Amino acid sequence: MGNDFAMLRQEFHRHPELGFQEKRTKARIAKLLDSYGIEVHEGIGVVGILKAGTGNRAIGLRADMDALPITEQSQHGYVSQNHGVMHACGHDGHMTMLLSAAKTLALDPQFDGTVVFIFQPNEEHGLGAGAMIDEGVLERFPVEEIYGIHNLPGVPVGQVSTRKGLICSSESLFEIEIHGQGGHASMPQAGRDAITIGSEIVQTLQTIVSRKLAPGAGAVVSVTEFIADGQRNVLPGHAILKGDVRARSPEDRNSISQLMKQIVDGAATAHGIRVTFEFNTEFIETINADQPVDACIRAAKASGLEAIGDREPMSFSEDFAHFSAAVPGCFVLLGNGEDGPTGQPLHSNDYDFNDELLPIGTKLWTNIVRDRLPNHVENS
Repeated sequence: MGNDFAMLRQEFHRHPELGFQEKRTKARIAKLLDSYGIEVHEGIGVVGILKAGTGNRAIGLRADMDALPITEQSQHGYVSQNHGVMHACGHDGHMTMLLSAAKTLALDPQFDGTVVFIFQPNEEHGLGAGAMIDEGVLERFPVEEIYGIHNLPGVPVGQVSTRKGLICSSESLFEIEIHGQGGHASMPQAGRDAITIGSEIVQTLQTIVSRKLAPGAGAVVSVTEFIADGQRNVLPGHAILKGDVRARSPEDRNSISQLMKQIVDGAATAHGIRVTFEFNTEFIETINADQPVDACIRAAKASGLEAIGDREPMSFSEDFAHFSAAVPGCFVLLGNGEDGPTGQPLHSNDYDFNDELLPIGTKLWTNIVRDRLPNHVENS
């Protein structure tokens, strides 16, 4: 069965699809779940329902399906056939591990209750979990707890790490639009140079983390785009700054937004121009609940894996946050390896999920289910 799932993972890798475009992927998952004898429901995502025993408790297991708009530069034999789209974050492996666990549990249902397998679209843009929740997934298939696993490169294969409380930062996107006055490059005094004003704003934004937040807050403010309409001898009168903010608490996130607006408004007043500011949060902070974290650590140890229950929070963001905000949950990181393509940074154009993780992740998933939905008859 292990080699079959390695082939399945590589099939997913060959046929990546962007968020909310996962048509082929969804059809493949639904067909496989059905072949395992699992009840299938299709909507924005795919949901599988597996019941055993007489217990009325239910837990959710979630995997993400979408790929990234990246042109793959790998050397292996299953390179993406969808040019410009690539599974560079390991979602191909996440789907496969959960499908493997679903088959294992269907063949040997040593648990008492209901497992809800959730295959979510569009994690990369932070929209898929909310879309499934808005569609009613947690009302139609209520669960008491929910779990998610993400591979982590640069870490020994199969090492499990998580923590109680905050595990992943929020991500907010901002846009600052400067409405200055263009002019001749030889007479800057006659205009309101948007590049100079924008540069001043960029520099001042960096003081938020270094001077306005507590040391160790873990926040990041990054300007990632600076677009202006100037030419060789034309000073720009219009510029747009775009960027990304990471925060580890809603309080810091809100403070950063307010401080950014103060800086932008101050620049507008100082230079006598109009500046607009937008700040939108799609990825909220991912918060792990205590009991699910304890269960994951027990399941990891029962699987013979190294388990770290007090890892540092991650600066990246995760759409699982919307599920764990609605239902107590745990997001777990699983080591993908330290060398070669499996050790490259997430989202790199030669990244590859480690197929050695497939049986490890399968065992971790099944042990989480058996820990949270124990078969009392078997255990008595």
